Amino acid sequence: MDPIRYVAIGDSFSEGIGDTGDAHGSGAPALPGWTGRLATGVAALHPETPVSYANLAVRGRLLAGVLDGQLDAALALDPAPTLITFCAGGNDLLRPSFDPVTLIAPLEAAVERVLARGIRFALLSPADPSARLPLGSLINHRGDAWAGALDALADRHDLPFVDVSRDPHLSRAEFWSGDRLHMNALGHQRVADLALHAIAGAAPAVEPVDARAARARLPEELRYYRDHVLPWVGRRVTRRSSGDGRSATFPTWVPVR
Repeated sequence: MDPIRYVAIGDSFSEGIGDTGDAHGSGAPALPGWTGRLATGVAALHPETPVSYANLAVRGRLLAGVLDGQLDAALALDPAPTLITFCAGGNDLLRPSFDPVTLIAPLEAAVERVLARGIRFALLSPADPSARLPLGSLINHRGDAWAGALDALADRHDLPFVDVSRDPHLSRAEFWSGDRLHMNALGHQRVADLALHAIAGAAPAVEPVDARAARARLPEELRYYRDHVLPWVGRRVTRRSSGDGRSATFPTWVPVR
């Protein structure tokens, strides 16, 4: 096969936040996050094919920032990518102005631009953290609307689509890190397995066993709000982003072994 060059664009989910590398006791992966695990999985599926990986995702980015900055950088990579994964919109649906119809239009234009260059483009819906978050029902409703818009877009252009937000297992606590907003290593591995099936034709992801988590006690809840919710509110009030001053973790091609 021809060389595979895979680049990820998106927000903190694609950056790999929360992946400490302890999934299945495997130790820290050389390429963390579901995107790095996907790249490693693709290389395992094609051991005789050179596979390269880049990751331009940055935490806190809105969809417009991903399309305006990261996509241009991805298309400017030399040599050109053969596969781009896009997962963004999770930060947009936390904003009062969220509107899936408004967001999908520039994304569709980006899809057409990428496909015109002969590059595969895969879509993923954001992970849904709503089960244990304040205003969870609102986030869940908006996440469903965004996933539906992405699904319809993928269908119109015959794109691989991984519906992470509506996966029947990923709402469970064992897949999430302490901030309840980002997935842990188990969650990232689950998403990588789903993506390997949808994008690379690997076997379907194994259905995980339901490990019921103990209910959080009041001191733990208070600590969670102090350590995670209040800082998030502070950034919203001051119009700051967790990604301010940060750059991509893998801005250029690295070989995948």
